[in-house]
Amino acid sequence: MAALSGLAGLRAPVRPLLHSGWLLCGGTHPWARAALPGLSLAQRRPFSNNKVLVDVDTSTGVAVIKMKSPPVNSFSLELLTEFVICLEKLENDKSCRGVIITSNSPGVFSAGLDLTEMCGRTPDHYAQYWKAVQELWLKLYASNLITVAAINGACPAGGCLVALTGDYRILADNPKYCIGLNETLLGIVAPFWFKDSMVNTIGHRQAERALQLGLLFPPAEALRVGLVDQVVPEEKVQSAATAAVGQWLAIPDHARQLTKAMMRKPTVERLLKGREADVQNFVSFVSRDSIQKSLHTYLQMLKQRKG
Repeated sequence: MAALSGLAGLRAPVRPLLHSGWLLCGGTHPWARAALPGLSLAQRRPFSNNKVLVDVDTSTGVAVIKMKSPPVNSFSLELLTEFVICLEKLENDKSCRGVIITSNSPGVFSAGLDLTEMCGRTPDHYAQYWKAVQELWLKLYASNLITVAAINGACPAGGCLVALTGDYRILADNPKYCIGLNETLLGIVAPFWFKDSMVNTIGHRQAERALQLGLLFPPAEALRVGLVDQVVPEEKVQSAATAAVGQWLAIPDHARQLTKAMMRKPTVERLLKGREADVQNFVSFVSRDSIQKSLHTYLQMLKQRKG
C-alpha cells in the first residue's frame, strides 16, 4: 500500500551529508543558502498543478509545497488528490530530503475540510472524499521526508491536522492566526486519528480539553501547550522553516527515518487496520439528517457573510 512507504520504503543508499559546495563556502551547510536570493534556475525545479505549487531546490534537497486553492485552501477532493500526487513525486525524487508545507493564500494556511464535499452529496461521494482525507494524512504522517509546517495564516480543523503531521511546526506571530481542531463547534466529532495526532503532540489532558471545547489557540498559547514548536514574526516564517529543516538535514537519513517510523508506526497502523470501518463511520455520521441540516445551515451562513 502506498501509504506504508514511509514505514517500509526507507531510501537506500543514504545520501552523503558533505557536499563539495559546503566545503567551498567555508563550512556553510547548503541548506542555509536556501534562504538566500540569487539561486540559479538550474538549482530550482518547480512544478505545479491546479491547487498546489512545488519548488524543489536541488542544491539543498528541500522542496516547498504551497497550497493555492483560494480563498482559504479548503481541502476539496481535488486539492487532496493533487497534494498526494505531489508528495509521491517528491518521495520518489532521490534528490529531495525535506519539504516545507505552507500557503500561497495570504492570511490563511488552510481552513480545513471542504464542507461542500460533505453536504448534499451521495454516500459513495462521502466515502471517496474520506478515503482521500485519510490518504493525505497517511502520506504526510508516514513520510520518509523531513516535513516542516510553515504556518503563515489561520489553521483550524483540517489545516491543523496537516500541520500536526509535520516534524516541526512554525506559526506566524499574528493574533488572528489561531490553530486547533475545532470540529465540536460544528457538531462534528474528530475521528480517532485526528485525536491521536493531537495527543501525540500536546499530551492527553491538554488534547482532551482542546478537543471537547473545540479550542483554537492563538500563537503564544499554541507555543505554550506545544501545539507549535516556534512562533516568529510573519515575515520570517519561511526563513525560520528553512533553518529548521537544516537541523534535521544534519542527521543521517537512515537513522532519522527509522526513528521516525518507530515513533509513528503504532499511530499509522491503527488507522490502516481500521481504515474501512473509519470510512463507514464517517459516511454514516455525515449522512444523518441532523448533520446535513447543520452543515447546510453553516454553509448558508458563510454565503451570507460573503454577500
